[in-house]
Amino acid sequence: MSDERNEACRDYALDVANVARQSTPGELSVHRLGDGGSIATVATIGPRYYIPGMRVCFFDIDGTLVATGGAGQKAFATTFRELFGVDELAGDISFAGRSDRAIAGDLFRVHGVAASDETWQHFRETYLRELKVQLPQCVGRVLPGVGALIAELKSTGHIGVGLLTGNIADGAAAKLSHYKLWEEFAYGGYGDHHHERSDIARAALAAAEHHHGTTADDASRIAVIGDTVHDIHCARAIGAYAVAVPTGFTPIDELRAAEPDLAVETLEDCRQLVEWLSA
Repeated sequence: MSDERNEACRDYALDVANVARQSTPGELSVHRLGDGGSIATVATIGPRYYIPGMRVCFFDIDGTLVATGGAGQKAFATTFRELFGVDELAGDISFAGRSDRAIAGDLFRVHGVAASDETWQHFRETYLRELKVQLPQCVGRVLPGVGALIAELKSTGHIGVGLLTGNIADGAAAKLSHYKLWEEFAYGGYGDHHHERSDIARAALAAAEHHHGTTADDASRIAVIGDTVHDIHCARAIGAYAVAVPTGFTPIDELRAAEPDLAVETLEDCRQLVEWLSA
């Protein structure tokens, strides 16, 4: 890079930093900077500021951040038994990588439960109650590398950390609060309304754009980390970098066959992801 270009970039960065220092936290504003009239959008959040070229890493929850020891499935089973008299859930309905709304819908159909908004609300309320009962009774854990990776991403000051999960929002809060992780995430996409993970991915990206006060553009770097093929597919739906980790129930070979951008054994092995997001 030429000396002139280096000097221009340095001056631009100093101008943006000066704008951020003068802005009110939470303020979104557009400024014309320097003699060339470059435009920068600055959104200050506490001591941080963001400019176009958004950096965000979205995390799946079950099998990626935590293993709950089956708390969610046990809460599903208890709810169907209590509300609908179903003694045992159909074994051919997959839970992995899917939204709670889609799983419940399939179980309604298989077990002859009339699906309606009212039925869903009754299910949702009972499920959340049962989930909070099951979480402390099941043997679960935060998965390897999770805490360190989140801390490293957030320490950069310019990489946002969000959720992209099939859990309903209150279910995500219950699980992550139990494992002392909920406060790490300011936004996300959840399985309250959407059946398809790709639609949840789009909702998560919209939440990130709202939070950071900017729109994802060609300079942005968005990543999705998950333990199922569904996570890889939903990353593709929003043009994101797909990271696969076999800490759930999907073998690494099956994940690699879906062609993620990066496949790691655990989230302890994410140096390449951090470098890509930081570039």
